[in-house]
Amino acid sequence: MTTDAAWIEASVARFERPLIAYARRILGDDDEARDVVQDTFLRLCRQPRGEVEHRLVEWLFTVLRHVAIDRLRKERPMSTIADHDLTEAAPAPSARMEQQEESSGLLGALATLPRNQQDCIRLKFQQGMSYQQISGVTGLSVGNVGFLIHTGIKTLRARLAPLTASTTSASSGPQP
Repeated sequence: MTTDAAWIEASVARFERPLIAYARRILGDDDEARDVVQDTFLRLCRQPRGEVEHRLVEWLFTVLRHVAIDRLRKERPMSTIADHDLTEAAPAPSARMEQQEESSGLLGALATLPRNQQDCIRLKFQQGMSYQQISGVTGLSVGNVGFLIHTGIKTLRARLAPLTASTTSASSGPQP
């Protein structure tokens, strides 16, 4: 096995799961997420190691993000208005229950933020990236990344504060 092949295998072993999780958040589908991650690693195989190795994390997440967004753009026109209207008009009971569960708690609140804030927060806290790395992935300035994370967290705190207060008061019960 060549050194580059071993490096690719090590990269897959290390980053496949975090990339799938990130792709799943963008695409909302496990199979699509795996396809996009596979495409990302195929693109890595075509890159000269010396050009990518020093910024591998940023490169992988950047490529994955672009591939996932391109896939969303291509698939959006394929869905018909009639299909969209049917799913919106009569969601299945299980779908409604799932939506209610997703809308509760932190992930539900996170999903209500603008896409750029969601991306920055997820990359920071789920992937452990620095502001500089997030800047490289998203194409935003480091200052803008910091601003988006700060604003997003402030918004999440404000939205979750009433839930935390009602949970605390409900669990403590009436005081004698």
